[in-house]
Amino acid sequence: MLDTEILMDSPVIAAIKDANGLEECLTTECQVIFILYGNVCNIGDIVKKIKDQGKTAIVHMDLIAGLSSKEVSVDFIKQTTHADGIISTKPMIVKRAKELGLLAIQRFFMIDSIALENAKRQIDIYHPDCVEIMPGVMPKILKDIRAYVDVPVIAGGLLTDKKDVMSALSAGADAISTTNRALWRI
Repeated sequence: MLDTEILMDSPVIAAIKDANGLEECLTTECQVIFILYGNVCNIGDIVKKIKDQGKTAIVHMDLIAGLSSKEVSVDFIKQTTHADGIISTKPMIVKRAKELGLLAIQRFFMIDSIALENAKRQIDIYHPDCVEIMPGVMPKILKDIRAYVDVPVIAGGLLTDKKDVMSALSAGADAISTTNRALWRI
């Protein structure tokens, strides 16, 4: 499970989407890094750079070129990169990560009430270690999910300024994830 103490001390998660973001996030106080880019040839090097700085490296399985959507991809990440965990929208990927002892974050896109109910059902079945709710600018939905789960809740997507961050945290999110580099330093 993602240590809630880390999230309390460093509630902004740097979500990196390129090499420049990787270099910049290493100079911030962000302790958890979501890796949203890379391929099977370089993901190990990306994870190593993050871990060498004492930070937690979480690989977004759905965004790494060359990985399949099969559970064996999680085995590859664990065995070859030594990442701390994964993010995925795919329940079976989350399930496999948990079986392997990796931190398992399930990402949900909240587009309507059906998506909300589906998210709750998947949480009940697969028991992710954390949930990431997107977009993260929906305080009412964040409050609903926070009341429903007893694992860390991460708000991500469309957060543009400190007010958005504070609103998400006030609504019950334990942390926010963002590619907005200005927010990495608030």
